[in-house]
Amino acid sequence: MTAQVEREFDVIVIGAGAVGENVAERAVKGGLTAALVEAELVGGECSYWACMPSKALLRPGTALHGAQTVPGAEEAVTRVLDAAAVLKRRDYFTSNWQDDSQVQWVEDTGIELIRGRGRVAGIRRVDVAGLDGNAYALTARHAVVVATGSRPTIPPLPGLDGVDYWTTRDATSARDIPERLGVLGGGVAGTELAQAFARLGSAVTVVARGALLGAFPAPAAELVQAGLRADGVELHLKTSTTEVRQEDDGSVTLVLDGGGQVTVDKLLVATGRQPALEGIGLESVGLSAAEGKSLRVDTDSSGLIDGAAENAERPWLYAVGDAAGKVLLTHQGKYEARAAGDAIAARAKGTLTGEPAAWSRYAHTADDHAVPNVVFTDPELANVGRSLEQARKDGYRARSVELPIQVAGSSLHSEHYKGWAQLVVDEDRRVLLGATFAGPDVAELLHAATIAVVGEVPLDRLWHAVPSYPTISEVWLRLLEEYGL
Repeated sequence: MTAQVEREFDVIVIGAGAVGENVAERAVKGGLTAALVEAELVGGECSYWACMPSKALLRPGTALHGAQTVPGAEEAVTRVLDAAAVLKRRDYFTSNWQDDSQVQWVEDTGIELIRGRGRVAGIRRVDVAGLDGNAYALTARHAVVVATGSRPTIPPLPGLDGVDYWTTRDATSARDIPERLGVLGGGVAGTELAQAFARLGSAVTVVARGALLGAFPAPAAELVQAGLRADGVELHLKTSTTEVRQEDDGSVTLVLDGGGQVTVDKLLVATGRQPALEGIGLESVGLSAAEGKSLRVDTDSSGLIDGAAENAERPWLYAVGDAAGKVLLTHQGKYEARAAGDAIAARAKGTLTGEPAAWSRYAHTADDHAVPNVVFTDPELANVGRSLEQARKDGYRARSVELPIQVAGSSLHSEHYKGWAQLVVDEDRRVLLGATFAGPDVAELLHAATIAVVGEVPLDRLWHAVPSYPTISEVWLRLLEEYGL
């Protein structure tokens, strides 16, 4: 028999991924009680099906290729990747899809976990269909936070709904390496997984309607494109798929515009993600999707949802991470979560009223100005802040400084190192608005750029940040010299 269980907490968080965990933790640190509601694994997408497993699949190939580019090490490398060993290491980083350690962290932090499917049932109310068979009626004294993440966006291609295709979840948790893998989509996830599987032994074909990594500067994306081709990846870029069909032998055929065809054993659909807001009851508090559109929400800088019932009078309903739809990156979602959790605690104490000040601990201001992003391919692509086009669109008198990465550190790093770097400068204030790096191991250059953008460090002062010799970071000096310092 189903029992009706009524509970009350200061804060109720729907979704116990990395973002939800961070909101709840900050609320508890602020002196509030908190409950996490989760129907799947505690730790969420990043821990089990996204960031961690995908990087675990990529890193062995990058390490092997790195050794192959350094004389002395190159001669010692006599084998290709051991796919079984790579998958075993991937399993380790996902804790074999068991969340015991995450659950223990939740309990040790003083957060209560309720396993089940949560749904907003009204103002400060959440109903949960518990996995234990009970029905939970929860009331929040201060806040309900939507941290439900995102779901894949599946294109309306003729025949696709009749095909047994992979999403990124299937790819990152795969038990076997397909002989032929097709990847639909040329964004970050599709590009990373294409290279990972190519290096694990698949014959990979990428089909994308636009350019590969089209959101990044072309010279940087072209280096990644060359890296994929060197791994044998076949690229059909700026190419539409007109039909998908499952063949009698289980293979999948993509019919391309112009009449070409690609046949693969597995098809990965990696055409983007969208906030997972459907079916969680937001219509009960006045939020609904426009006709023919998926539901999305707008939030203020603390995560407070615009237009939710009574939210303007007495703030209570928040969205953070992918669910908020601003920046679909784990680290940025956790940043939003920290700001929201602190804001909820401050509002509960009466020390925060209205929208928080920019760059305060209660506002996720960096979402608008300084988002860092890494594509973990080989070579890597890393950027932060505005592109030149974005800066000019936002009204800045912006200038771009661009150089190949050719310094002593890169020459020592590997033979025939190829890289590219760019700074976007606000000419009026002489501060950085953005930066992009492409090349082997450039991800470790990114945080310096992020600090410079967030801190609005004047270039004249940045000139005194002397890079260690011989490191790849010496490209900073070269870029500033190119600028004219």
